[in-house]
Amino acid sequence: MATLSLWDTWASIVIIFALGCYHVPAAKAGARAFFVFGDSLVDNGNNNYLVTTARADSPPYGIDYPTHRPTGRFSNGRNIPDFISEKLGSEPTLPYLSPELRGQKLLVGANFASAGIGILNDTGIQFINIIRMWQQLEYFREYQHRLASLIGSHRAKKLINKGLVLITVGGNDFVNNYFLVPYSTRSRQYDIPDYVPFLISEYKKLLKKLHDLGARRVLVTGTGPLGCVPAELAMRSRDGNCAPELQRAAALFNPQLTWMLRELNKRYDSHVFIAANTQLMHSDFITNPRAYGFETSKVACCGQGPYNGLGLCTAASNLCTNRDKYAFWDPFHPSEKANRIIVKQIMTGSTKYMDPMNLSTILAMDSGL
Repeated sequence: MATLSLWDTWASIVIIFALGCYHVPAAKAGARAFFVFGDSLVDNGNNNYLVTTARADSPPYGIDYPTHRPTGRFSNGRNIPDFISEKLGSEPTLPYLSPELRGQKLLVGANFASAGIGILNDTGIQFINIIRMWQQLEYFREYQHRLASLIGSHRAKKLINKGLVLITVGGNDFVNNYFLVPYSTRSRQYDIPDYVPFLISEYKKLLKKLHDLGARRVLVTGTGPLGCVPAELAMRSRDGNCAPELQRAAALFNPQLTWMLRELNKRYDSHVFIAANTQLMHSDFITNPRAYGFETSKVACCGQGPYNGLGLCTAASNLCTNRDKYAFWDPFHPSEKANRIIVKQIMTGSTKYMDPMNLSTILAMDSGL
């Protein structure tokens, strides 16, 4: 966790006395702000406030969350941002659309993610009302105005610059766009070897915009092994092996994403963007689940049909009794235990997993700033 500089100490004292009537249980002293962008893998509940079919606000979602209630997270419990917040010494970020995100809660950061979205605006159109990436970035701008009204523009800028950003997007551009239906618009427009560079070029624009908005430490996760999730096994696999066309897409996308991030870092002459090889992190426990304490990495805990990979996770679904034995919670999303394993690699993994360095190293470097 980053240590508190003299400036930060003085700023904290001034803020507390200036606002007087607020008490801040939200974060430990010195915890940096945390901002989250992306899709259902990192959504903390924004879609609860939208008229959309991409929701996780009904049981059994949240069955293992501390409150044992659905929160809008696509998990049986906590997700990747929750575990990163824990490492930062802070409470989980609130969804940006939550009415509770006000006052000094703003100092913790915010989660702008929305289930169903992708890099492209036409990804997830079947979910109707979701917060696409351009809108997430607009909300980030709006958030900064709200923060400046609270603590002043100078301090707000410093909080943003020193904050940590997580962005997880791209998987839906394949599973909920290109491969969603046979002969989709995008698949008629591009072959996969051409579609991937197009996605990367569009993603680069989003990341440059994020930098323009003040982000200086951005953790960028790649896609998981798309063809190995229970939903794709149920729809595309006859023998239990991962769907090759989606695996090929992930194998093309992730290295190109890392190369693009390296190019941006050269442009900015700083380690702004940190690539997390989540494809490899997932593959570790998918190929050898028992080494990680799982009984299966093919069958979802909650679902129906082959591999519990069809339909939605609802109260009427098949539900496993021990979620820690399953790598996947529902047809698309990792279980809480799998999320914890992924964050452990993000924190301490070698350069095989994290490029150019892991998050613990970044936090140690920044502690002296």
